[in-house]
Amino acid sequence: MTNWTEFAAAAPRVSETFVRRHKATGNLCMLATLRADGSPRISPVEPRFFEGELWIVGMPNTTKFDDLARDPRFCLHTATVDTEVKEGDAKLWGVVEDVSDDAVRARFTQDIFDETGMDCRDEKFDHFFRADLTSASSVQVADEHMDVTIWKAGQAEKVVRKH
Repeated sequence: MTNWTEFAAAAPRVSETFVRRHKATGNLCMLATLRADGSPRISPVEPRFFEGELWIVGMPNTTKFDDLARDPRFCLHTATVDTEVKEGDAKLWGVVEDVSDDAVRARFTQDIFDETGMDCRDEKFDHFFRADLTSASSVQVADEHMDVTIWKAGQAEKVVRKH
């Protein structure tokens, strides 16, 4: 599996697009998970970068996190707000690991407090998911073409130009 730091080094084009679009939408992304019956679920989520990892955490008692606890596969898509995708977009695929290390959780919540002032330091998360990436893609539209950049774990990025 590939953590965020490794991914950013291996796929700079896709990771830059993901980070840029993540910030531009106030950290909002769309998370695809699988329901218990196998059908897909799409949910808003605000993933967070912390200590070289991508974390998918949030409010307790949400079905999207129950989905991930049951089946750790996910797709994370930057929130596209422009039908012409002028600013690009990116998708990440992978699996999550539910981390139970209280010291990591304490550092994470302190980081949130330091950055935003939101105090969740005494909160107990039902799930605390670290993302391991298996593949990714991004789209950039320029002039009369579109570049689709594809990355798979263990491989270099590949750009496919579409006219």
